[in-house]
Amino acid sequence: MSDNLRSYTIRLDNGLSVPCVEHGNPAATPLLLLHGYTDSWRSFEPVLQKFPASVRAIAFTQRGHGEAGKPAEGYTPRDLASDAVALLDRLGIGRAVIAGHSMGSFVAQRIAIDYPDRVAGLVLEGSFPAMTGNAVVDELWREVEHFTDPIERDFAFAFQSSTLAQPIPRALLETFVDESLKTPTRIWKNALRGLMDADHTAELTLIRAPTLVMWGAADALFPRSDQDVLLARIPGAQLSLYDRAGHSIHWEEPLRFASDVAAFVEARTTSQQAA
Repeated sequence: MSDNLRSYTIRLDNGLSVPCVEHGNPAATPLLLLHGYTDSWRSFEPVLQKFPASVRAIAFTQRGHGEAGKPAEGYTPRDLASDAVALLDRLGIGRAVIAGHSMGSFVAQRIAIDYPDRVAGLVLEGSFPAMTGNAVVDELWREVEHFTDPIERDFAFAFQSSTLAQPIPRALLETFVDESLKTPTRIWKNALRGLMDADHTAELTLIRAPTLVMWGAADALFPRSDQDVLLARIPGAQLSLYDRAGHSIHWEEPLRFASDVAAFVEARTTSQQAA
């Protein structure tokens, strides 16, 4: 691991152990990064060191994924949101910009709804208000619900590849596949079911944090119509459109992603200082 990254494992007050990796000045504005379904903190390896030192970027592995603890239950978006806030508590962070990808973006929404005082800003990458009626998700569930351990590598490779519209280095993609294989089948099932059973549409108007919606025009999972719901219902939400990107913008266009997120964080820092 690079000398510019700080890694550690934290035991939360609920007993869960989660690996964390940081980049940037520890005194800088915190940016908490929430990975997607069956990913880990390593999902953000392409961007962590591209943030300026003025951003304290913190990536951690959520429960059930990667090297994090894997309790028998607790895989709803509300459970994952509670873990993220517990991590902020352990790090002594009152407010942070919360950035989430895919599943992580749905968890980020939940944090902004349930813990508004902890959220200085919200970044939603490849996001959605609900999964109801999403044919791609329904097809994924039809496959996942019959899984037995171990997960087949070919399936994990196809799953991760499906999030891309532009090529990324093969070694990087294989790393993400390796991380997916660390997620047991019960968590593939429980985490996806937890997402499918939740619907934030009616609650999005409760979000008060400045919000940036990041979407790739070639996203094969969550369409523009989902983004339009987020933009219409989250007060003041703004769209950052990536014309050539798919679902995993931060893998495909890491430089622009890091620049856009850093600018958003800096704007939140400036507004807080002015206040």
